[in-house]
Amino acid sequence: MKAGPSVKRISPAPSAAKPVATKRKARALSQGKKYAAIRRDLERQRKAMLEEAGEGIANPKGQEAFPDVSDQASAEAEQNFSMRIREREQRLVKKIDEALDRMDQSTYGICERCEEEIPYPRLKARPVTTLCINCKTLEEQEEKIRR
Repeated sequence: MKAGPSVKRISPAPSAAKPVATKRKARALSQGKKYAAIRRDLERQRKAMLEEAGEGIANPKGQEAFPDVSDQASAEAEQNFSMRIREREQRLVKKIDEALDRMDQSTYGICERCEEEIPYPRLKARPVTTLCINCKTLEEQEEKIRR
């Protein structure tokens, strides 16, 4: 029996995939350093908000019955106000989580609309933003026209 021609397997060059991965890791590392202060601020703010929410759950203010109608109305108005604040805080915690996820994915600081880099001072002032100031201005103008 005659042996067939030997087949030599050619494996892809190992360096072909490495530069992209290396660049991605380098970008993530530099971005991690660049936004480290913002990350700490976001994590601190998230922790404080969750602790405050936990205290509210542990020590709830029950619905009190007041003999005076105006006192009852004031108590209900205060309770409604507190609920709106908690809802806003919940939305902010969600935005903080999304910002931290973007940091982990190395997409933090990139405008979702124009894909340009959001200036650091804007991120420092509004760390959960997803739009640069120009795109945010355009969004607000479009929203104003729709009303």
